[in-house]
Amino acid sequence: MKGNIEFFTATCLNWQNLLKAETHKKIVLASLKFLVEENRIWLYAYVTMPNHIHLLWRKQDLWIENSIAQNFLKYTAQQIKFNLLADNPQELGKYKSSQADRQYHFWERRPHQATMNNRNIVEQKLNYIHQNPVKKGLCLSNLDYPYSSANFYEGRGNDMLLTHYMDHIW
Repeated sequence: MKGNIEFFTATCLNWQNLLKAETHKKIVLASLKFLVEENRIWLYAYVTMPNHIHLLWRKQDLWIENSIAQNFLKYTAQQIKFNLLADNPQELGKYKSSQADRQYHFWERRPHQATMNNRNIVEQKLNYIHQNPVKKGLCLSNLDYPYSSANFYEGRGNDMLLTHYMDHIW
């Protein structure tokens, strides 16, 4: 196997609640689904919060494109922009870009990426991801938060997008 599991965090521009809308959370999840179904990534864990996302993922060995994260963020930004243009155009002003190469900017530049090279670190990040909605007061139990992989790891969900991290780390 090439590479290790990566912890990835992308934050919405200025920590705004861009992902509070269920439609926008579903855009993120649909994009992850595409990447999994096209055998570009293995997805081990996720949480979609109102203003950021956390992922544990890894590029699949046979996928030659290296910029999975960049493509993922670009695609989700484009889809969110289309959604806002159609349903809430006044909201777009919050995301107006000052840069010449784009009209809008939805994600903070330089998302956090860190390689997890052992089981203990992966499990710490997995717990962090799944407890994030509880710590932010979005639910009482991480199992009650629908935009997370917590149920998969408790054996209460059959999320076909996910690969158990133990399949790829020892």
